[in-house]
Amino acid sequence: MTIIRTYKMRHWQFGIVVLTIAGLMAGLAGFEYWDERELAAAPGQPTSRPEGIVTLVINVPARILEVRSDGKAYKKYRIAVGRSDTPSPYGEWVVTWKAYHSGDIFGTRFLGLNVPWGGYGIHGTNRPWSIGQFASKGCIRMRNKDIEELFEWVPVGTPVRIEGQRVSVARALRYTSSGPDVVLLQMQLRKHGYYEGRADGLFNRDVETAVKRFQHDKGLKPSGIADRKTLDMLGL
Repeated sequence: MTIIRTYKMRHWQFGIVVLTIAGLMAGLAGFEYWDERELAAAPGQPTSRPEGIVTLVINVPARILEVRSDGKAYKKYRIAVGRSDTPSPYGEWVVTWKAYHSGDIFGTRFLGLNVPWGGYGIHGTNRPWSIGQFASKGCIRMRNKDIEELFEWVPVGTPVRIEGQRVSVARALRYTSSGPDVVLLQMQLRKHGYYEGRADGLFNRDVETAVKRFQHDKGLKPSGIADRKTLDMLGL
């Protein structure tokens, strides 16, 4: 009898553990379900193609991709973005190519971006549970049904802004430098009125000229090299 009671107790305890785990998983799934349902049901979540000029804005901390039509918010999607060790490329990019996929790790569609230091893009996934997380190697992941819809709305040449990421500048920047720290330099120069181009991570002659003008106005030697003193004066 003692053996039978012990078995029953263990079986009962096992059942409780299984139910508890199942409940936690359901709770987590329910959280994402309601979160996605709320996002889909929010005002301005149409399914038809936007009539205006399309631009995309990706908010990394919020893990949201926003479609804008003629500059106005049109639709939002939940996405996955880069992990801390492989961050998504902060800056202002352009869709340069589009491709169909077979449903592999890149899902069913791919929108390539002109990031100069890597092959980044917006694509689907065969890991839909990663959506809403910092999970990728830098690309923007979407559910296949979402990227298939977006794919039809976005022509080659569509502007894509990836924002909300903190980038540190730990090196001197000069002509031919490239990377996310150059993006930050371009944005700060533009903020101060010295640069009018896109923040595309390429230190070209226009950026060099902007740095020289900034240095001249601040009483620094106009070398065109964004050294530590120049970066500090720019707030970087």
